Parts: sequence; structure tokens; C-alpha cells
Amino acid sequence: MVSVCFYFQVHQPFRMRKYSVFEIGKRHDYFDDAKNIEVLKKVARKCYLPANQVMLELLNKHPEFKISYSLSGVFMEQCERWAPEVIESFKALVKTGRVEILSETYHHSLAYLFSKDEFREQVMLHKKKVKELFNATPQVFRNTELIYNNEIANFVEGMGFKGIIAEGWDPVLGWRSANFVYKPKTTRNLALLMKNYRLSDDIAFRFSNKGWPEWPLTTEKFTQWVNNFNGSGECINLFMDYETFGEHQWEDTGIFDFMRHLPSEILKHPDNNFKTPSELIRESKPKDEIDCHNLISWADLERDLSAWLGNRIQQSAINRLYALEKEVKATDDPEILEDWRKLQTSDHFYYMCTKWFSDGDVHKYFNPYDSPYDSFINFANIMNDLVLRVKSYEDVDKAASLGEVKSVGMGKAL
Repeated sequence: MVSVCFYFQVHQPFRMRKYSVFEIGKRHDYFDDAKNIEVLKKVARKCYLPANQVMLELLNKHPEFKISYSLSGVFMEQCERWAPEVIESFKALVKTGRVEILSETYHHSLAYLFSKDEFREQVMLHKKKVKELFNATPQVFRNTELIYNNEIANFVEGMGFKGIIAEGWDPVLGWRSANFVYKPKTTRNLALLMKNYRLSDDIAFRFSNKGWPEWPLTTEKFTQWVNNFNGSGECINLFMDYETFGEHQWEDTGIFDFMRHLPSEILKHPDNNFKTPSELIRESKPKDEIDCHNLISWADLERDLSAWLGNRIQQSAINRLYALEKEVKATDDPEILEDWRKLQTSDHFYYMCTKWFSDGDVHKYFNPYDSPYDSFINFANIMNDLVLRVKSYEDVDKAASLGEVKSVGMGKAL
């Protein structure tokens, strides 16, 4: 028997506006609301609303059909402000009882790599938002960009999660198949679900590529590939960006029709079904233990962290940002804290990437900068202003402290 597990990542960052060096110390509005509204509404029109409608139709048509999502906190926040109809469409999906919402960092950040305290706080913020909007408590965790290793799995288990998802990368799996439930080394009971990246990427990246030998991808062909794992696998984990539908793969490619007919084709095989991540974890015993020392992700050919941390400008920007944590939190200023957290979103560092990606054209589509260096300069200007705002609190505290010392000294003199 093979269980198909669909997981979709839904995310949009708060993009920064062009922030001039001459604005440092004068303006503190870092984010481009007009651009963010424009992008959100465009993607809602092309992807979120029509894709959710297709998914709702499938859920109503096939009682066996199930899916899961992870919605970043910054995505949900933007939808609440500017596209509440998108939130309502996701609520309609969750109300079917066959849609699972996963957990992640609220700000879609790389926080775990730099501050475990901040990571924990963002995960709790995300849990709170999911509970507020969908009355759901996530049981399965997905880290930003599927960044994963043994240590992360151990930490996540300590936070009470029952499962974690990761890239089914061949060097990590070795002779094993991604099509089973595993247990991460260093954990007791945490389950690990690993992405079948070949079948996932057939839909997410290769679907409209006319140069691909398997083009056009039909539901019959894809289902045959799924059926081939019957007897040699328990689950087919299809993990991808939700923007695959209508945005990365435009409607005229036939992507919506493909998805609309895929469940019925898969269900023609009596041994096939659909399960959410939590169901897989609950109903399947781990096949083996996976030992993953090095950090992996689901990005590009290397599946490492070089997309966000591969060059000096990325490293400089993110190290300076997290070096401010103690001072930012000491201000007790919610606006400064929120700005600092929005600057942590992984997209800002992705825009500074100087290497070539096999999937680069997809991500360039959302990149608001002409070059990675423009992105870095813009980020650096904003960071300089943020540092001044934080320093102004420190100066006030020092002045207050000096005032107290003088007052005490005068009292003794008297």
C-alpha cells in the first residue's frame, strides 16, 4: 500500500522598500506596503484562490483525499491585512477535517542557526496564530526551507512535536528510500518524513518544461510512477511550494487540470490512499534511523545552506542582525522587535545570493532587486537605522542610570 502525502509551503515575505543612505536616522518605515499588496493580490488571484477552490472541490469529491499546509506567520499577517478572502478560503479547507496545518517559524527565519531562544519564540508565535485563525494545534514541524539535521530534530522533539519533515536527499538516505517513515538519530519518538524530491520536482519545476523528456506530464503517467512504489514503499511525500499552482506553473500550462484529475487517477489503484503527515506518523512504524550530521535544505542542487549563507555579504548581514538580539529585546519596544524579526525572513538573504541556481528563474521572478549587491546595500542601510534606534534606548538608559548615581551621591553628601 502506498499513501500519498501532499504538503504545500505557503509564504510571502514583507519586502523592503528602497531605503536610501540619506534616510538613516530619519525614517523607520522599512517595508514596501504598496509592493507587498501588489504581489500578494496578484499571487492570490493567480494561485491561492483558484488553487484553494480546486482543493476544496477535490476534498468534497473524494472523502479519501487529504492535504497539508504550512503557512508562514508573515504570510498570514499580510492576508489578514490585505487579502482576508485568502484566509477565509484556507479556513474552508481546514473545516473539512482533512487538511492539516504544520508548524514553522513565524517569520520564516533562519533563527535556529543563530539563536535557539529566538527560534523557540517564533515557533510559539506561529502556533498562537494558527490556533487563532484555524483553531488547530500543529503536531508536525517544518523548519524554514526544510533546513534540518540531527540537532534540530532533537530540539524540536523537546518542544513537544511528534514529527518533522525534511528533504529526502540521497547522501543522507544512503541505500534507503525516502518512501518510508523514519526516526531521526538523537531522538526518542520523533518521526521523520522525507520528501520524494524527484516526483515533487516533476510537478513543481519540470511540469511546463517542454525540453524535459517526460513532457507533457499527464495524470496517468505520474500515477504510474506512484504505483511503481507499491510493494517497495509506504508513503510518497510530495512537498512543494503552493505557488507551483498558477504562479510558477501558469494556468495555461494545465497545472490546475492536472491537479484536478490526479486524486481520482491515484485512487484507481486499490492499494493507494492519501494521508496527512500526522496520520503517517500515527499509523506507520519507523523503518529505520536516519543519521544526518550536516545541515541540509530543499534548495537547489547542493541541498545545503549556500543559498542564504554562501557568501560574505550574506554572512555579514545576518551575523550583524542576530548580534542585535539582546539589545533589541532590552528596548522592550514592540515596533523595533517586530522590524528586527521581519528582517530575519530568509528571502532577504536569498536575494543576496551570488551563485547560479537550477531553479533560479523561478525565484528571480519574486526578487525586487537588480543585483545581490543592491539587496545587501539596502539591507545595510536599514540595519544602520535600526542600530541607531536601538542605541537611542541605550543612551536613555545610561542617562537615567547616571542620574540615579548622581542623586545617590548627592544624598550621601547631604
